[in-house]
Amino acid sequence: MVQSEIQLRVRYSETDRMGYVYYGNYAAYLEVARVEALRTLGISYKELEDEGILLPVSDYQIRYLKPAYYDEVLTIKTVIPGPTGVRLLFNYEILNAKAELIAVASTTLVFVTAATGKPCSPPKEISELITAGS
Repeated sequence: MVQSEIQLRVRYSETDRMGYVYYGNYAAYLEVARVEALRTLGISYKELEDEGILLPVSDYQIRYLKPAYYDEVLTIKTVIPGPTGVRLLFNYEILNAKAELIAVASTTLVFVTAATGKPCSPPKEISELITAGS
């Protein structure tokens, strides 16, 4: 199991009239966390794409427990449970500045060959890095 953690500060433009982080912004927060989780393993999205491998999201689920607010520092904990064939699962916990759990989420990405648009096995070195981190 691979684990990582990032922090980000909520910007004013990410909030709605109620002062809450607009729900659609959480997908972007999770993308930042996901990219950084892979980076901790030495995996670069850009390098994967340059090699003709894409990782589109096939599933996104989130449960909001409490709102996040402008200027609050959020901590996003990311877990990659391990390799699962052509899919890559990410689980997330989002905590507010008081370390309260405010959301739980998951995304599933699929390894896809850019040339064909069809699912493919992950490159061997990627599987090895994820397994080694497990």
